Amino acid sequence: MSTSVDGYINDRKGSFDWTAPSEEEFRVHLEEVGGLGCYLCGRRLYETMLPWESDPSMRSNELFAEFADVWVALPKVVFNRSMSRVQGNARLAEASVAEEVEAALAATDKGVSIGGASLAAEAIELGLVDEFHIFRRPIVVGGGTPFFPPVRTDIGLDLLETRTFASRVIYERYSRAQPLPS
Repeated sequence: MSTSVDGYINDRKGSFDWTAPSEEEFRVHLEEVGGLGCYLCGRRLYETMLPWESDPSMRSNELFAEFADVWVALPKVVFNRSMSRVQGNARLAEASVAEEVEAALAATDKGVSIGGASLAAEAIELGLVDEFHIFRRPIVVGGGTPFFPPVRTDIGLDLLETRTFASRVIYERYSRAQPLPS
């Protein structure tokens, strides 16, 4: 996900229009999504991404068309209690986050991604997230939804990768740190 330098995924008004990726960043998103076997998401993220499945204008260039093809083919599990149905290659979650993550991992030999602030927060709290991929945008928004939820215990991380784009966005990839031997 994208975050501001001060750690928010949207601003004080709930907007995230400042997170639009450059072509270079978009190619990284395409590569990451192309390597997934399942995507677990909350309602807002599902609705934000739905045009990639249903709106022909999202295929306005070769890169966007390639992403749309990958996104359409990717199985998705949507967590929401108020929705009665979803479209495309998606289904509504029927079990707990932990059970759905376990089922998604068992169904593929590829990666599984979790998106949506509340859903990701629950997965982080349950210890189900083993990597964090952050596109840190050069903006301070001063409030909004934090990228990381409040946690009860510290989560040590190991930096696996950084990359700076021409857009001045910094990509960071972390894994959960392994406990040091006693």
